[in-house]
Amino acid sequence: MKSRRISRTRRRATIFGAATASVIAGVAMLPNWSAGAAVTDDPTVDAKTKATFQRLADAVFTDRTEALVGGGRKDRNKPRTDGFSGDVRLSSGTARSQDAALSKLDRRRGELAKLGEKYSKGSTTVTLGATNVKGRKAKAVVTETTTLTYQKVRGSEPGTTGFQARHELTFTADRRGDWQLTGITPADEDNLAVNQTATPESVPAPTPSAVPSASASAAPSAAPSASASASGSVKVSTTTPAAPKAATAFPGPANPKDFTASGLDYKAMADYAKRYWSDYNPAYPNFNGAGAGGDCTNFVSQALKEGGWKHVPGYVYDYTRWFGNADIQSHSFIGVNEWSWFAQNSKRTTSLANVYQMDVGDVLQVDFDKDGSKDHTMIVTSRSKGVPYLTYHSTNTYSRSVSSIIASYPNASYYAYRT
Repeated sequence: MKSRRISRTRRRATIFGAATASVIAGVAMLPNWSAGAAVTDDPTVDAKTKATFQRLADAVFTDRTEALVGGGRKDRNKPRTDGFSGDVRLSSGTARSQDAALSKLDRRRGELAKLGEKYSKGSTTVTLGATNVKGRKAKAVVTETTTLTYQKVRGSEPGTTGFQARHELTFTADRRGDWQLTGITPADEDNLAVNQTATPESVPAPTPSAVPSASASAAPSAAPSASASASGSVKVSTTTPAAPKAATAFPGPANPKDFTASGLDYKAMADYAKRYWSDYNPAYPNFNGAGAGGDCTNFVSQALKEGGWKHVPGYVYDYTRWFGNADIQSHSFIGVNEWSWFAQNSKRTTSLANVYQMDVGDVLQVDFDKDGSKDHTMIVTSRSKGVPYLTYHSTNTYSRSVSSIIASYPNASYYAYRT
């Protein structure tokens, strides 16, 4: 969820600078071991222990899912994490952090209910990936897959919403050799899952002079340049216009979308996003992981291209150009702020006054800390009774309501674009 930042030495163009929002940073202060206390040798992690790591992670994230579905904490079953003790368990610090997260999710559930959104059930599974042990520390990467079923409050909500997120778990062995879960951090660039409680970090917006590309053979002029519209016509405009913010009050003023005026195929955009929300299209690079910056804008650009947005060839760092394929992508194809600059300069979008005016194929961007740098990009894939539902990468998510986004990040700035 950090702002897509383009690196100076870019072969595959880093999109935005880092998504390192810490989820449950409960690093336990383990008791000091006296000089005379017996300490076991460094413990090993066998298959049975790994299986317990996975079950504990599953319990952590299932408890969070249930906080969004069930009644208040007094009405739910005892947290699943309470069933772990002995060889593998939560540290005291992580237990406190988890308790705080559940309380925050309880409040979020109440906020969503006021907006007319409820979930009738939820399902969470966790799979364990690589586990590395060094001394008395073990780090394991797990993939969480969560599905929430919408309760039919409005009557025409999508059937479900869901996401996939990777987390890195840190286990620390105490003096007896028992493993305690002491840390949970995002393993992906972004951390925008509905059951996450941390506010994403962001980085400053890129500047036009800070993004040379190894893919281009010459530099463009710094002066305003020509930009092409969806029809291919060329207009002259500034290269870095500021987008107006959108209000978040429900319901939004009436502003129905004309699905025939542009000649674009909005259904194709939505179908593409629903198809590739978790199973990435191999015809494009994947900018998740390894410091690549996140894949959100790259994914939205792919969907827009599927629906009829045409390439505008040129230099990758020219914000009035837009193109992307397996080998090369313009900064405007993959960068959050750069996409906004191109979208406005090219007149391919108009700004909406309220996020609830968005419809299928429209785009939402978020500036989490209101520093003027947009951090995340999403596309609308359905709309029900005045509520748009968004699909996005980083964290891979489908059919999440704009109400849920706002409830999670009420202090962010929002930018809504009609395509």
